[in-house]
Amino acid sequence: MASAPQNANLPLFYNDLVPLNSRDHANFKSQSTDKATWLIGQHAVPLTVEEFPQAARHFPIVFSSGDQPVPLALMGLNEGVNVFVDAEGKLTSEVYVPAYVRRYPFMLARLTPDAQELSLCFDPTTDLLGAEVDGAPLFDGEAPSEATKNMLQFCENFEEAGMRTAAFVEELKKHSLLMEGEVAIQQEGNEQPFVYRGFQMVDQAKLREVRGDVLRSWNQSGLLPLLFAHLFSLDLLREIFARQVQLGLGPVVVPQVAPVA
Repeated sequence: MASAPQNANLPLFYNDLVPLNSRDHANFKSQSTDKATWLIGQHAVPLTVEEFPQAARHFPIVFSSGDQPVPLALMGLNEGVNVFVDAEGKLTSEVYVPAYVRRYPFMLARLTPDAQELSLCFDPTTDLLGAEVDGAPLFDGEAPSEATKNMLQFCENFEEAGMRTAAFVEELKKHSLLMEGEVAIQQEGNEQPFVYRGFQMVDQAKLREVRGDVLRSWNQSGLLPLLFAHLFSLDLLREIFARQVQLGLGPVVVPQVAPVA
């Protein structure tokens, strides 16, 4: 249901990565768009903890399965389904757009495995950048343009938020608060409910057992409200399911075939 990006070489959305530089991309420009084509068919998008309060108003927030959980905004319950964008990638309703989505086609990456610094890179397969694009220049001579500086700052802020998110997840793991999630949704007209698994969520029973001094420190640090944002957002799972059904993208009921005698 909610799998984190699994490509060992490239993160979700990216088909390739090249470093941005004034030698090869001196005439490149960047254009804005109202079509996030890279979101089409993507049902789960990574989130940073700073985004929980806003994202929780629109999406269920869960954690990917595995030893290195990643917070995810569910934009659909089934693989290949995103109920918030149409076939062209346009948003179909007013929703919060995760920073991970807004960052594309740029990101910070190490040019070599042992590199100490991150470099601003981009996906060369995008149609948002290029010499023929009608948009803001990426360079002013050999110097980065204001648009490039702003994107670099955005990507740096995202990386910092990513580190805080990793620390948040480690705190949950330290107290064994994550458990395998399961939700059963009963659809009218079907005898059996649709059961969704493959994600993690906070175990409320264990949360109630956390010591008072730990809860106090979480409240002071702002971690506790993030936990509640996650838990409250799970009520939206049924709303996402209803959207899928309304769009004709709900799960298919497999007919039970009686065994041949």
